[in-house]
Order: sequence, then structure tokens, then C-alpha cells
Amino acid sequence: MIVETVSVSVVRRFWVAVGLACLSLSALAADLSSHEVPVDGHPFRVWEKSPAQPRGRMLLLHGLTWSTRPNFDLQVPGESLSFMDGLNELGVRTWGMDQRGYGETPRDASGWLTPEQAAEDVIGVLSWIVAADPDAARPYLFGWSYGAALAQLVVQQRPDLVSGLILFGYPIRPGFERDPDNVGPEPPQAANTAMAASSDFVVPGAISRSAIDAYVAAALATDPVKVDWRGRDQWRALDATQLRVPTLLLQAQYDPVALDDIHSDFFSRLGTRDKAWIAIPGSGHAAFLERQRGYFLKLVDTFIDRGQ
Repeated sequence: MIVETVSVSVVRRFWVAVGLACLSLSALAADLSSHEVPVDGHPFRVWEKSPAQPRGRMLLLHGLTWSTRPNFDLQVPGESLSFMDGLNELGVRTWGMDQRGYGETPRDASGWLTPEQAAEDVIGVLSWIVAADPDAARPYLFGWSYGAALAQLVVQQRPDLVSGLILFGYPIRPGFERDPDNVGPEPPQAANTAMAASSDFVVPGAISRSAIDAYVAAALATDPVKVDWRGRDQWRALDATQLRVPTLLLQAQYDPVALDDIHSDFFSRLGTRDKAWIAIPGSGHAAFLERQRGYFLKLVDTFIDRGQ
């Protein structure tokens, strides 16, 4: 066995270089741009950040309560938390769409959103991305929380639009596919709250107090009113055996939304053998905003690399 020794000064210089490189990458973070993308006559706000020389593309789907910017482009002075910035540093051109009623995308006349309608909307935005550069590799689709279920529904219908699927905070559970008993004919449009905005940060010390406060402020500014869903029986169309694209399933150790037995059954039934299921230690439902953000990004990076 050969053992190599490295001086402390060399190690120190290495980590200083890494730190400077990270600072340099952060300084070069792309500006957030926006597009208005019509899908069947409805205008969608699509946010974009792009590195100078992309090596891949990805569309991000937010969850049930909050839209793209607080989740995927959180800016906190002195901290690097933006998931979009992190993906750009990996060379991934990134879009995030505000679904109907979220962020800067208006509700439609009904005031409601259904899984089937939401899936059609995502397919429309994916088609717009592909049509803009048809010779490039298809984008990856990333779904977080409720967006993970939506991403699965999309890819079951249009696998040709993606290079692969990344699911995090997969929320499926008994009763998920039923509307609440109190759903009436009119959408209630209830106000969102600061307590709800901070509820995903359940691991002590995993994220700074200033970052939580910034998230709460951004979430309430972009999404002051809850979006109303119905037709949840449409989620019964979810079928892991119909997923035949490369799939990465990410699960945070302390995520109360992601259930072990559901993940195990889903993973075992996937219709592709190009798949991975990885648990992220010491993190909760918003791991890509927490101290394990770097590890989260490395997992995404490795998944993309395996297809190149």
C-alpha cells in the first residue's frame, strides 16, 4: 500500500483556491430574466437564468403553496441559497414556471387548478423550451413536493420532451387523490400566512434565521393568496410503471412529507432501470435551501453527467 502525504500548507492553499473559485462563480451568477409564455391562450410567467456556456437544461416545478422565485431563486445577503444560481454554476440553463394562480401567472376564469390542467400547462412550457432550440438535448424536469407529483404526471404523458426526471419531496400518501370534504363550488382564495411559509424548515440549524425570514418575506410577497386545487382524483393516473425515462428520486432525512414506504414502492415499480434513490442526511423538505445545498447540487450534477 502506498500512502501519500500532503503538507498542511498545500491543503490550506487548495481550500483557499476552492473558496475563491466559489466566490468567482457566485459573482458571475446570471441575472433573472422573465418570459410570458402563452399556453392555450393563458399567459404563464417563466423565469430563466442561464450560464454563458450551458451543458444542460432544466425546468423547475414548485410545490403546492409558493411560486418559483422564493423557492428557487432566494437571495439572502452573505449567503448562496438560490437553486437556480447553483444549477447555473454547474452549467445548467434553468427555467422555473409559475403555475396558474402562482406568482405572476394569473388564475383562469374558473379560479381553480386541477392536476390534468396543470400537466397540460407544463407540457406547453416544455414544448416552448424545446421548440426554441430543437437541436439541443431535451431539458430535465425537476419537481419539488406537489410539483414532483405533477412532474411525474407530465412525463407519463410526454416522455419525449425530457432527458430525465428528478423528484424531491415526493408527497404521495393515502388520501392524496381525494378532494377535501369541504370543497365548494367557489374557490375560497384563503390568505397565506407567515407560519405556513416557515413550516418547511423543521431541522434545527439547517438554515439561518435570516434566510428563513427572507424566505417568508419573499413567499408572502409573491403568493399572498393560496391557489385552489380540485379534481384531485386525477392524481390516480400516477403510475410509476409508466415512467421509462432516467429518474432520480431524492428524499430528505427529516422530511415529514416524504414517506419511506411510498418511496420504496414507487422506486421498485419504476418502468426504467436507469434510476437512483438517494437520502439526503440532516435536511428537511427544503433541503436545496439548507446546509446540504452543496450535496443536493452534487447529486443533481452527477445524475446529469451520467447521461453525457
